[in-house]
Amino acid sequence: MDRPFGLLAELTYACPLHCPYCSNPLNLGDYCDELTTQEWQRVLAEASELGVLQLHLSGGEPLQRRDLVEIVRSARGVGLYTNLITSGFGLSPRRAELLRAAGLDHVQISIQADEPTLADRIAGARSFERKKAAARLVKSLGWPLTVNVVLHRHNIDRVDRILDMAADLGADRIELANTQYYGWAWRNRDGLLPSRAQLECAEATVRARRGRLDGRIEIIYVVPDYYSRYPKPCMGGWGRRQLTVVPNGDVLPCPTAHALPLPRVSVREHPLAWIWERSPLFQRFRGTGWMPHPCRSCGRREIDFGGCRCQAFQLTGDAARTDPVCHLSPDHGLVAAAVRAANSDTQPARTPLTFRPHPDRPVKG
Repeated sequence: MDRPFGLLAELTYACPLHCPYCSNPLNLGDYCDELTTQEWQRVLAEASELGVLQLHLSGGEPLQRRDLVEIVRSARGVGLYTNLITSGFGLSPRRAELLRAAGLDHVQISIQADEPTLADRIAGARSFERKKAAARLVKSLGWPLTVNVVLHRHNIDRVDRILDMAADLGADRIELANTQYYGWAWRNRDGLLPSRAQLECAEATVRARRGRLDGRIEIIYVVPDYYSRYPKPCMGGWGRRQLTVVPNGDVLPCPTAHALPLPRVSVREHPLAWIWERSPLFQRFRGTGWMPHPCRSCGRREIDFGGCRCQAFQLTGDAARTDPVCHLSPDHGLVAAAVRAANSDTQPARTPLTFRPHPDRPVKG
């Protein structure tokens, strides 16, 4: 059996922003009973023993955990490479110095656009200037910096200026990731999905900029699934290389699997090794034996592993069906209809967005 390479630790779903593309669960109140510092320390030790090498600290906003420095120090103590995925809120010079001393290896800051009016509107809070200040702080302390920009209909036309901003901030890497439609993004899909013309223009811009930047910034560009001929592999294959622990201790094969009607499994009840190796949740879609046709007879079955189980469930109500993104799927018409709507002249422009609320609870840690 493969051992997990990476652990995504969603420390809290508390967040000062309200992004309409957030992939956090809609039912935020179900995750209020967060793992304690000691529980996270045990999880990290078990993850290291299981073979995990990289720890991604996320949320919500992980800086809202008062014990974040202690968690980073514990991760360094068991040999994990640590990456903080943050909005930048709460990254004061003092907090940053403490995280640096605790052994934090890398910082990834999300920014919604290249200018304040649009960025703050998408974030649902005045945040743009604070994010830029956080990025400069990161570089001043010698950390590698990744800038993450989720692309959608409202900002994808500004990819050239977004790349200029990343270069000005001294970013080592930028992730231009088109929205994945889960959680709040799924609710807002009709207002977020870009048109084909927008995508073609953005892709041409990225190609040109890669040549001009000459390797000074690594550019990762992820196209939206809905415009792909084949689906993406689910986290490299269900239960093959990655796992996620959410704030209340539930363990998932991918960050959005909480939406699937499958049995829950928690680090509060089982060791992480048992969950990875033996739990029904992690075995349900592992490998290729579960696959229906056309996946079962497809030469790509060990490349994309049938696509995304969460996407299949959201679009068809059955997590075991072929991902409808695939052009061979019998349900591909569901995706084609969404693409047609995104390329119509009027519908997306009139579609209001629903913004993510704050969880109604105190921050733990």
